[in-house]
Amino acid sequence: MTRFLIATQPITGHVLPALPVAQTLVERGHEVRWYTGAKFRSKVEATGAVFEPFRAAYDYDDSDFDAAFPGRGSLSGVNQMKFDLVHVFVKQLAPQHRDLEAILAEFPADVILADFSTAAAASVHERGGPPFAILGATTLSIRSRDTAPFGLGMLPDGSPLGRLRNRLLYAFAARTVFGEASAEAARQLASLGLPAIKVEGVILSPYLHLQATVPGFEYPRSDLPAQVHFIGALLPDAPNGFTPPAWWPEVTHKERPVVLVTQGTAATNEEDLIVPALKALAGEDVLVIAAGVKSNGSLGINPLPSNARVEAFLPFKHVLPHVDVYVTNGGFGGIQYALVNGVPVVTGGTTEDKPETNARIAWSGAGINLKTANPTPDQVRDAVRRVLGEPQYRQAAQKLKAEFSKHHAPAEAAVLLERLAETRQPVVEPLCMEERVREDGVRTLAWSPC
Repeated sequence: MTRFLIATQPITGHVLPALPVAQTLVERGHEVRWYTGAKFRSKVEATGAVFEPFRAAYDYDDSDFDAAFPGRGSLSGVNQMKFDLVHVFVKQLAPQHRDLEAILAEFPADVILADFSTAAAASVHERGGPPFAILGATTLSIRSRDTAPFGLGMLPDGSPLGRLRNRLLYAFAARTVFGEASAEAARQLASLGLPAIKVEGVILSPYLHLQATVPGFEYPRSDLPAQVHFIGALLPDAPNGFTPPAWWPEVTHKERPVVLVTQGTAATNEEDLIVPALKALAGEDVLVIAAGVKSNGSLGINPLPSNARVEAFLPFKHVLPHVDVYVTNGGFGGIQYALVNGVPVVTGGTTEDKPETNARIAWSGAGINLKTANPTPDQVRDAVRRVLGEPQYRQAAQKLKAEFSKHHAPAEAAVLLERLAETRQPVVEPLCMEERVREDGVRTLAWSPC
């Protein structure tokens, strides 16, 4: 039996994509333990994995980052990203390292699967631990001669002049954007007796990087490492027992376009995007669904527009197949869910990884990047009208939907992880899909190295 140890930050967008991977590994007969925050214990255990809590590391509730990390709320844009790199991620390195070593002492895993921000998987390996894989559930923001540094939200440029631009920007970002994070990483690693590293973006494993999207959503790189595998979208299943609201027939038997608006799980101020969108679309011939709203009263709009429907929660799985435009601040998981369904996107967000995700929406042609976290109603209205009225946005989203349909991300991830556990060498061979017919006539997909 192969043993896998999963390690994720206690953050919703880092945990949810790993759920189907953990469940698939368990279903394939492997022993899985999962190190993350206590908030996610029930979700971890529902996959069949054994939950391992934070002990030395700081466990917090990601529903209120500003309370968990005092001083964060007064910052925005690049300054907030710099704060997050240091305080949310890098300062966790040494304590998470110690937690992982303690787990491995009683559970000698064959492979560690870490999310893209859990650098302790790499430091544990440096100290003799097992090989590690990275689950890339955000944009592929590794260094490349063809792209600008992570966090700037700049489009790629692989021309000679563009590569010069990129080299200069990496040198600039090393001092300004990533300087404090690199200094803190050096302190954390020194406490473990390890050499310093440069912080430049998401972590890249020398063994295996599972990128949870498709190449059509990512910038082309002439120097893409061979161990990077695009596996498609990792979409957690909807909660059991979804009861549609009374107005649900307006969605399933729609007579006008449906616009879904959400604010996200980290940057949750409803006045940033939901309120401007409701005001913008009040006079439009569309049905506006605002999901993730605390309560009608929290919006400060009384009465609500007659074409608006507001809910605290709606599963993407049920609503997105009926949506014509998705308005979002740019959470990676939500955007992948939309594109899997061929839904074009209007994005407005500038915190965390959102500048990078939103830039890729514009680059892929699947939507419009408003380049602000606080758009005006006019900006939202104009963007939604364009996406509904100009067919190229839906065509680009449908093209990505077709690309996603060629993948089964949990199965691909499991096969690649099994390969790493078996060989303990970099996994560079591509995967090939084979359709098999069972004795009962059911067609299934199998993945294996080509």
